[in-house]
Amino acid sequence: MSKVVHPYAHRLGTLRDWRHRWFADDGKYQEYLKADILLREYLQKELRGMYIGGLEIERNQKTLRIVIKTSRPGVIIGRSGEGSVKLRNKIVAFLTKKQLAVPEIKLDIEEIRSPESSAAIVAYMVAEGLEKRMPFRRVLKQTIEKVMANREVKGVRIALGGMLGGGSMARKEELKKGRIPLQTLRSDIDYARERANLPLGVTGIKVWIYRGEVFAGDKKDK
Repeated sequence: MSKVVHPYAHRLGTLRDWRHRWFADDGKYQEYLKADILLREYLQKELRGMYIGGLEIERNQKTLRIVIKTSRPGVIIGRSGEGSVKLRNKIVAFLTKKQLAVPEIKLDIEEIRSPESSAAIVAYMVAEGLEKRMPFRRVLKQTIEKVMANREVKGVRIALGGMLGGGSMARKEELKKGRIPLQTLRSDIDYARERANLPLGVTGIKVWIYRGEVFAGDKKDK
């Protein structure tokens, strides 16, 4: 029997790096892990709608660095950096409320140049269309056309699951264009999941985006 493997985790150590980077040498592994999981869940709720493509966390004994990748950095930063200051204060308040250690927090906001090649942003675009009550087939077709118009993208696959089209029974729908070689380790595949909250219930969204193959020479250049 074949096993379904997470496309990101499948490539850890070859193409991908860990999204949380730290080493607990003072017996604080459980505390760091709990703080990271709660913080990621909180930031995903807090920053929903701001086209977030990825969240990364780095730690040492004194500082906590959070890297937010987004296609709209101006929305998060705000006028003269007001937004990032407010977000940092909210993170401090959240950690204090959960009775976790509050180190020095550094926020890095990175811009994603081509949002159509980021699976997380594409998944949110689909969720946004569904929450606006647009027909799901039209949302799928329009999104796939927009993604495939990007030169970097070689293939895209979007899957929906839930009470689609106002039906009385949950079902799955999927649309694919181009190639998605999931088993090839050197294939650069971005994967993301998202939820669309609709009156009939939650609709699950999965997005796979194939951006070509990465060879040893390409990794050195990057």
